[in-house]
Amino acid sequence: MIYLDNAAASPIDEEVLDAMLPYLKEEYGNPSSKYYCKADNAKQAVEEARKKVASLFGASSDEIIFTAGSTESTNMIIKGVLDYSKYYCGGKDHVITSNAEHKSALNVCRYLNGEIYSNRDATMSLFFANSRVDRGFRASFIEVDKNGIVSPEKLEEAVTDRTALASFIYVNNETGSINDIAALAETAHNHNVPIHADVTQAAGKMPVNVRELGVDFLSASAHKLYGPKGVGCAYIKADKYGLPPMTALIHGGEQENGLRAGTLAVHNIVGFGKAAEIALRDMEKNRKIISELDDHLVTMLKSCGDVRIFIPNELRAKGIISILVDRTDFNNERFIKRVSDEIAVSAGSACSLGEPSHVISALGMDADVNKIIRVSLNKYTTKADIDTLVSLLKK
Repeated sequence: MIYLDNAAASPIDEEVLDAMLPYLKEEYGNPSSKYYCKADNAKQAVEEARKKVASLFGASSDEIIFTAGSTESTNMIIKGVLDYSKYYCGGKDHVITSNAEHKSALNVCRYLNGEIYSNRDATMSLFFANSRVDRGFRASFIEVDKNGIVSPEKLEEAVTDRTALASFIYVNNETGSINDIAALAETAHNHNVPIHADVTQAAGKMPVNVRELGVDFLSASAHKLYGPKGVGCAYIKADKYGLPPMTALIHGGEQENGLRAGTLAVHNIVGFGKAAEIALRDMEKNRKIISELDDHLVTMLKSCGDVRIFIPNELRAKGIISILVDRTDFNNERFIKRVSDEIAVSAGSACSLGEPSHVISALGMDADVNKIIRVSLNKYTTKADIDTLVSLLKK
């Protein structure tokens, strides 16, 4: 199996697996327990991993909260900031995002906006189908341009005196489009609005420094940078008093600064820390590998006739390539199913459950939504893997 769906999940690095195994076998203590060595060892391992993750993002270790992944981090940040701002900060109840975000941000904002109650169903009652409810919050969804990018000018237009947060993806998980997070952060801060960035597809693949980007919050997952699934982090910018107050997503114990209750998954956190350490160590080497593979794919696709990449190379992150097969008889789902024994690619986000891509629709390409496949590379991909994909496309 040739694996070219790394925007969904990357393979785990052998160094990461080796680092995790002791915490599944011998060091199984609960880091929240006291006094005995297994608890202390687990706690020390968690804090060492926290330092490594913080280093990847240019943050302080006390600004990193471990979660189950980017989706949970994004939920915690958006819901936590909005709830606290509304009830403890003068009634600020407005959030701004874009119409091309990952579902973890898009559906949180739709929920706060009273449009949905679950991830599959619109808000409804026995008497009024799709009835919007008033949860006391408002969300604005900025339209992206034809390349999937949010302009600071659009953000400027959307800000009000009740805006509590702006939230944008750094590298789009379907198209690879790169938002200018630093410019968006500057615009938000000009109105005293904090900003959250989902850096899931950028982390470990390109420099992500929270100070340089100017972000107040950040979400990331380990399984997109050769770490384990089920663990991620939220970066929360501290001031001289510590972390800013926000409503907890999970109530219970006082783990993770009181913001995320529950026993920590030490083995996963250790794996995340090791993956972050490797990503920082090998970033330039891996970026060169991915860049050369990306260039090879772009070159090879030129021989495929009715196949093109619709996001300009200079506007997207290397390693995520959305390909438009401009033929009336092509259907991406049928193609993916047909080649699934040989190669793994996708029609878009793994979070969309086979639905047409809302990201492609946001780019004004509704007519082409079933003609697009996403190819995403990793450090183990070879040129021969890419040649096989191109050969299948030609057939």
